[in-house]
Amino acid sequence: MSKDLIHPIILCGGSGTRLWPKSRKAKPKPFLPLVGETTLFREACDRCDDAALFAAPMVVAGPQHVDLIAQQASDGVSVIVEPAARNTAPAIALAAAKLDPQAIMLVCPSDHHIADTMAFRQASQIAADLARKGSLVAFGITPDRPETGYGYIKQGKALGDGFVIERFVEKPDLARAEAFLAEGGYSWNGGIFVFRAGQLLDELSAHRPDMAEKVKASIAEGSSKGIEFHPAADHFKAIEGDSIDYAVMENTKAAAMVPVSMGWSDIGDWAALKAALECDAQGNHAPDNAELMDCMNVLAVSDGQRISAVGLEDLIIVVDGDDILVTRQGHTQKVGKLRGASEQ
Repeated sequence: MSKDLIHPIILCGGSGTRLWPKSRKAKPKPFLPLVGETTLFREACDRCDDAALFAAPMVVAGPQHVDLIAQQASDGVSVIVEPAARNTAPAIALAAAKLDPQAIMLVCPSDHHIADTMAFRQASQIAADLARKGSLVAFGITPDRPETGYGYIKQGKALGDGFVIERFVEKPDLARAEAFLAEGGYSWNGGIFVFRAGQLLDELSAHRPDMAEKVKASIAEGSSKGIEFHPAADHFKAIEGDSIDYAVMENTKAAAMVPVSMGWSDIGDWAALKAALECDAQGNHAPDNAELMDCMNVLAVSDGQRISAVGLEDLIIVVDGDDILVTRQGHTQKVGKLRGASEQ
């Protein structure tokens, strides 16, 4: 295991309920080809497919996703199978405890789309250099609109080719988001992080000592099976879950950020997916089995049934099997609350 290579840690969790009915528990968002013909999970693996820069990815996922990972993963991938869902801090700590303390970790969600792979890799190298010098680094996504659905990072003084993080900001209302863009120096927090494995565990021990202790115990008493590693369930299930932002990044004095513009989207709902897709002159995106007449800003998605629409604006229409979703663009965040999404 080379200490010089960057070690991608791909997090697979959640069921993507805001992309119902396409995303379901049996085959959730990361394992679907939502942007192009490649699944988001495979995209995440392929972004790190450079043997001169990256080690083979390590995936952290629940047992329900292991078969899908095995089907779609690139060669050399290993999987840490979480005994229970406990948010991102314990998941990342599991990977850190499996690595050499000097190893540089690149933590990536499995369900994001990044259009510019080269920009991603360049930012990874810059962040890795900062991490080797003692920083815990977040990617700061260059904002292109006053988005209220993401947290923000305020950059402080320059630090090498990055910046010290002055502060993290919770999801703002529209007025504050507009003010952030007008002021400048604010980035979206895209949930992509780089740090040394040992330093991450040290910070976790300082700020969440009980979590750190239980993670280490679950790794020490875990067992391997092929490409899978199964942490000891009793220790891990006793953890009180928390995000890496709250547990570590907002508490450490070593937080840094690297600004990057790389065509990023979290594909968090149907409106976000539409924004990541190519649209025609009227702002529509539809498959061959859809006919949109006199429509503007409409997304149509179907797994087979023909969609025909006339005179519509700002709508999402999704057909998947026996389920049909119709929603306005401004209401897509609520899709996950539908009965069908909760019963999937």
